Amino acid sequence: MTLQQVLSQVRRAADDYEMIQDGDKIAVGISGGKDSLTLLYALSALRRFYPHPFELHAVTVDLGFENLNLGKIEALCKELDVPYTIVPTQIASIVFDQRKEKNPCALCAKMRKGALNEAIRGAGCNKIAYAHHKDDVVETLMLSLIYEGRFHTFAPVTFLDRMNLTVIRPLVYMKEADVIGFVHKHDVPVVKSPCPADGHTRREYVKQLLRQLNLENPGVKDRMFTAVQSGLAEWRVHEKQ
Repeated sequence: MTLQQVLSQVRRAADDYEMIQDGDKIAVGISGGKDSLTLLYALSALRRFYPHPFELHAVTVDLGFENLNLGKIEALCKELDVPYTIVPTQIASIVFDQRKEKNPCALCAKMRKGALNEAIRGAGCNKIAYAHHKDDVVETLMLSLIYEGRFHTFAPVTFLDRMNLTVIRPLVYMKEADVIGFVHKHDVPVVKSPCPADGHTRREYVKQLLRQLNLENPGVKDRMFTAVQSGLAEWRVHEKQ
């Protein structure tokens, strides 16, 4: 997938859900993975011609794993002319060594978001862009249904009252396969996650479950995403009344 194709889908999401307004300063959460780096490339390119001028600031929360090398990410941000902040933490030690969590992802996510939000405030940003794509929307829906007993997933735009911060998800129309295609085509400097739980989570289980469902019922993931979109459309109409 070319950058132009990625931009087309990001632009459509930004327009459909009014994600970006004049003067926004948008933080981009950078994990070092394929999704967040694709988002960084896309927003960096979009700001050159989007009708609503905006700024970017990349932020990585360093969880404290010793073997994490962010040198390539720093170089990329410099190349794209995007300010970059690395937030050092001891989250890995707290989650794995001190607490020895059986389900480490929940606590890690909570602590990581706290550190990220604090850094965002320090950088003067009013919005944060997360790199959740189309597959993530459906996977989150399934996770919620299986493990929480409710129908829930994230919205393309969410306002956090307590933080006075808006979360946007510009990759919401992109499939994970498209992200992988872009990363391979453009030799994006992906940094492998050093987390020992990587690939052994509930999300990974649901990802494989949906993959099997889609093999047996071609198009099922697309139909589930369409159902989510329909629900969001009805909610937006209700909110405007």
